[in-house]
Amino acid sequence: MNLKDSIRTIPDFPKPGIMYRDITTLLADPAALKESITQLATELRRFKPDMIAGIEARGFIFGAALSAEMGLGFIPVRKAGKLPHNVHRQDYELEYGADTLEVHKDVVSKGTRVVLIDDLIATGGTALAAAALLRRAGAEVVAAGFVINLPDLEGAAKLRAADIPAVSLVAYEGH
Repeated sequence: MNLKDSIRTIPDFPKPGIMYRDITTLLADPAALKESITQLATELRRFKPDMIAGIEARGFIFGAALSAEMGLGFIPVRKAGKLPHNVHRQDYELEYGADTLEVHKDVVSKGTRVVLIDDLIATGGTALAAAALLRRAGAEVVAAGFVINLPDLEGAAKLRAADIPAVSLVAYEGH
Protein backbone atom coordinates (compact mmCIF):
# COMPACT_ATOMS: atom_id res chain seq x y z
CA MET A 1 0.00 0.00 0.00
CA ASN A 2 1.26 3.47 -0.87
CA LEU A 3 0.49 5.58 2.21
CA LYS A 4 1.01 8.78 0.25
CA ASP A 5 -2.24 8.00 -1.57
CA SER A 6 -4.04 8.25 1.81
CA ILE A 7 -2.69 11.69 2.74
CA ARG A 8 -4.54 14.74 1.45
CA THR A 9 -2.60 17.86 0.46
CA ILE A 10 -4.27 21.21 1.11
CA PRO A 11 -2.56 24.12 -0.68
CA ASP A 12 -2.10 27.48 1.03
CA PHE A 13 -2.97 26.31 4.55
CA PRO A 14 -2.46 27.75 7.10
CA LYS A 15 -0.99 30.52 4.95
CA PRO A 16 -0.15 31.10 1.28
CA GLY A 17 2.70 28.97 -0.03
CA ILE A 18 2.30 26.16 2.51
CA MET A 19 1.28 22.70 1.29
CA TYR A 20 -0.45 21.20 4.34
CA ARG A 21 -0.17 17.40 4.58
CA ASP A 22 -3.47 16.32 6.15
CA ILE A 23 -3.37 12.93 7.89
CA THR A 24 -7.08 12.94 8.76
CA THR A 25 -7.74 11.08 5.50
CA LEU A 26 -5.18 8.42 6.46
CA LEU A 27 -6.75 8.13 9.92
CA ALA A 28 -10.21 7.66 8.37
CA ASP A 29 -8.98 4.78 6.20
CA PRO A 30 -8.69 1.69 8.44
CA ALA A 31 -6.36 -0.13 6.03
CA ALA A 32 -4.02 2.87 5.72
CA LEU A 33 -4.00 3.47 9.48
CA LYS A 34 -3.21 -0.19 10.17
CA GLU A 35 -0.52 -0.19 7.49
CA SER A 36 1.13 2.94 8.93
CA ILE A 37 1.32 1.32 12.37
CA THR A 38 2.60 -1.97 10.91
CA GLN A 39 5.30 -0.17 8.91
CA LEU A 40 6.39 1.98 11.86
CA ALA A 41 6.57 -1.07 14.15
CA THR A 42 8.62 -2.97 11.57
CA GLU A 43 11.08 -0.07 11.20
CA LEU A 44 11.36 0.71 14.92
CA ARG A 45 11.67 -2.78 16.45
CA ARG A 46 15.37 -2.86 15.53
CA PHE A 47 16.02 -0.10 18.11
CA LYS A 48 14.73 -2.40 20.89
CA PRO A 49 12.65 0.23 22.73
CA ASP A 50 11.19 -0.29 26.18
CA MET A 51 8.54 2.42 25.72
CA ILE A 52 6.98 4.70 23.10
CA ALA A 53 6.62 8.47 23.68
CA GLY A 54 4.06 10.39 21.64
CA ILE A 55 4.04 14.16 21.22
CA GLU A 56 0.68 15.89 21.76
CA ALA A 57 -1.62 15.62 19.89
CA ARG A 58 -1.23 13.58 16.71
CA GLY A 59 1.75 11.73 18.17
CA PHE A 60 -0.72 10.31 20.71
CA ILE A 61 -2.71 8.65 17.92
CA PHE A 62 0.25 6.92 16.29
CA GLY A 63 2.21 6.43 19.51
CA ALA A 64 -0.58 4.73 21.45
CA ALA A 65 -1.42 2.44 18.53
CA LEU A 66 2.26 1.64 18.07
CA SER A 67 2.61 0.89 21.80
CA ALA A 68 -0.27 -1.57 21.58
CA GLU A 69 1.15 -3.15 18.41
CA MET A 70 4.61 -3.58 19.98
CA GLY A 71 3.45 -4.52 23.49
CA LEU A 72 5.10 -1.47 25.08
CA GLY A 73 4.04 1.26 27.50
CA PHE A 74 3.19 4.76 26.31
CA ILE A 75 4.53 8.12 27.51
CA PRO A 76 2.43 11.20 26.72
CA VAL A 77 4.58 14.26 26.00
CA ARG A 78 2.10 17.03 26.79
CA LYS A 79 1.79 20.76 26.34
CA ALA A 80 2.24 22.79 29.52
CA GLY A 81 -0.36 22.56 32.25
CA LYS A 82 -1.99 19.30 31.13
CA LEU A 83 -0.34 16.80 33.48
CA PRO A 84 -1.55 16.50 37.10
CA HIS A 85 1.64 15.37 38.87
CA ASN A 86 5.25 16.61 39.24
CA VAL A 87 6.71 17.35 35.80
CA HIS A 88 9.88 18.07 33.90
CA ARG A 89 9.43 21.05 31.55
CA GLN A 90 11.18 21.94 28.31
CA ASP A 91 10.75 25.34 26.66
CA TYR A 92 11.46 25.61 22.95
CA GLU A 93 11.20 28.08 20.09
CA LEU A 94 8.64 27.90 17.32
CA GLU A 95 8.63 29.77 14.03
CA TYR A 96 6.29 32.38 15.55
CA GLY A 97 6.90 32.24 19.30
CA ALA A 98 7.66 29.70 22.00
CA ASP A 99 6.02 26.73 23.67
CA THR A 100 6.61 24.27 26.49
CA LEU A 101 6.41 20.50 26.71
CA GLU A 102 6.09 18.40 29.87
CA VAL A 103 6.34 14.80 31.08
CA HIS A 104 5.77 13.38 34.54
CA LYS A 105 9.02 13.14 36.50
CA ASP A 106 8.36 9.49 37.37
CA VAL A 107 7.46 8.39 33.81
CA VAL A 108 10.69 6.44 33.16
CA SER A 109 13.52 4.81 35.02
CA LYS A 110 17.08 5.87 34.22
CA GLY A 111 18.20 4.21 31.00
CA THR A 112 14.72 3.33 29.70
CA ARG A 113 14.98 2.98 25.91
CA VAL A 114 12.37 5.25 24.33
CA VAL A 115 11.25 5.81 20.74
CA LEU A 116 9.70 9.23 20.12
CA ILE A 117 6.67 9.37 17.77
CA ASP A 118 4.84 12.16 15.96
CA ASP A 119 2.86 12.38 12.75
CA LEU A 120 5.26 14.70 10.91
CA ILE A 121 8.84 15.96 11.10
CA ALA A 122 9.42 19.42 9.63
CA THR A 123 12.05 21.70 11.23
CA GLY A 124 12.55 19.33 14.16
CA GLY A 125 12.10 21.87 16.95
CA THR A 126 9.29 20.06 18.75
CA ALA A 127 10.93 16.64 18.38
CA LEU A 128 14.28 17.93 19.66
CA ALA A 129 12.56 19.57 22.65
CA ALA A 130 10.69 16.33 23.40
CA ALA A 131 13.93 14.34 23.17
CA ALA A 132 15.70 16.76 25.54
CA LEU A 133 12.78 16.49 27.95
CA LEU A 134 12.80 12.67 27.88
CA ARG A 135 16.55 12.62 28.37
CA ARG A 136 16.17 14.91 31.40
CA ALA A 137 13.65 12.42 32.79
CA GLY A 138 16.29 9.68 32.46
CA ALA A 139 15.32 8.07 29.16
CA GLU A 140 17.69 7.03 26.42
CA VAL A 141 16.02 8.27 23.22
CA VAL A 142 17.01 5.52 20.79
CA ALA A 143 15.06 6.69 17.71
CA ALA A 144 12.23 8.87 16.44
CA GLY A 145 9.48 7.78 14.07
CA PHE A 146 7.18 9.82 11.86
CA VAL A 147 4.58 9.07 9.23
CA ILE A 148 5.62 12.13 7.16
CA ASN A 149 9.01 13.77 6.63
CA LEU A 150 9.51 17.17 4.99
CA PRO A 151 13.24 16.70 4.26
CA ASP A 152 13.78 20.20 2.84
CA LEU A 153 13.14 21.60 6.34
CA GLU A 154 15.96 19.39 7.71
CA GLY A 155 14.27 18.25 10.94
CA ALA A 156 15.27 14.60 10.47
CA ALA A 157 18.86 15.69 9.78
CA LYS A 158 18.85 17.74 13.01
CA LEU A 159 17.66 14.69 14.95
CA ARG A 160 20.41 12.55 13.44
CA ALA A 161 22.94 15.25 14.38
CA ALA A 162 21.64 14.93 17.96
CA ASP A 163 22.33 11.17 17.82
CA ILE A 164 18.68 10.21 17.27
CA PRO A 165 18.00 8.05 14.22
CA ALA A 166 14.88 9.28 12.41
CA VAL A 167 12.52 6.94 10.56
CA SER A 168 9.68 8.13 8.33
CA LEU A 169 7.25 6.37 6.02
CA VAL A 170 6.49 9.10 3.46
CA ALA A 171 8.57 12.07 2.30
CA TYR A 172 7.42 15.20 0.50
CA GLU A 173 10.26 17.00 -1.24
CA GLY A 174 9.67 20.73 -1.55
CA HIS A 175 6.99 20.36 1.14
